[in-house]
Amino acid sequence: MKPFESFLAPQMQEFMAYRQNLGYQISHSRSHLKTLDRYLKDQKIEKNLLTPSFFLQLRSDLKIEPRSVNAIISSLRVFFQFLIRKGIYAQNPLQDIPELPEYDNIPFIFSSQQTDQLLAAVCKRLRQTKSYFLKDLSQYMAILLMARCGLRISEPIRLKRHHYRPKEKTLYIAKTKFKKDRLIPLPMAVATDMENYLTVRDVLLAEQQNPFLLAGCKQKGLTDSTLRNHFHRAVEDIGLKQPRQIIGKMTFSAPTPHSLRHGFAVATLNAVKNRGGCPQNALPVLAAYMGHREYRYTTQYLKVLDAKQRQQLFYFAKSQKEHR
Repeated sequence: MKPFESFLAPQMQEFMAYRQNLGYQISHSRSHLKTLDRYLKDQKIEKNLLTPSFFLQLRSDLKIEPRSVNAIISSLRVFFQFLIRKGIYAQNPLQDIPELPEYDNIPFIFSSQQTDQLLAAVCKRLRQTKSYFLKDLSQYMAILLMARCGLRISEPIRLKRHHYRPKEKTLYIAKTKFKKDRLIPLPMAVATDMENYLTVRDVLLAEQQNPFLLAGCKQKGLTDSTLRNHFHRAVEDIGLKQPRQIIGKMTFSAPTPHSLRHGFAVATLNAVKNRGGCPQNALPVLAAYMGHREYRYTTQYLKVLDAKQRQQLFYFAKSQKEHR
């Protein structure tokens, strides 16, 4: 991992250690600080007190989507708040810098059929050799949990063996985003797959003491990068690989592991509606199941009704652009 190199490098490294000790995922924060680090080096700035005008210029020079620019500015604002607590700065130079207007992000939504096809494609990629089979099966289970239970990609990776409770068929998810713990019941089909997986796991691991529920190599769990690669290969296998596209003021996202979480939320509320229930009343329960602090965060997943409406919106936006 490349170190920070600007005059703020020691403080950046200290801030990363501080955030990690608090239990935060630091990959995004580190990437955002690297943006400032490179900019300070490119501008040959050394040990100056940085002003709001400097950050306005930085914001202007970032040739990326407004949403990404806003995320960087937000991270840097938190970093400088840390520097204020350390007595290095008296005021936060980013405090009054407004957000840029963002494009409306339209997530990729898997249809039920596409989800089934994806899981089947992951199954087909199971290598039958002893050295790879358990790891591949673990990756299948992780993707299954994302698709059928709406888990974030970090959540199945961090699960320990004792987090699955076989008598209750529940999964305990500890201290993920928002520092929340939750206990979720598994759908019966998923619980059956979990039981089958554990039978295989216990036989293949024998006396090895792997603490992770979804075993990776040796005594380790799965990694974010290998799981993402496994997901994207399966997406390509079923012909759904596509780039993110900006059309007008809308960004149509490419399929990502998080798309499975979107699809789960949409499918769950549609199922409630199809049974004659009220989706609005189901939102607090769904929010608790997905680990949101408030159900208004869950509503952000519901920008389109389903995969079909998302596709229709994409074709409409594209046709409007072509006729201008």
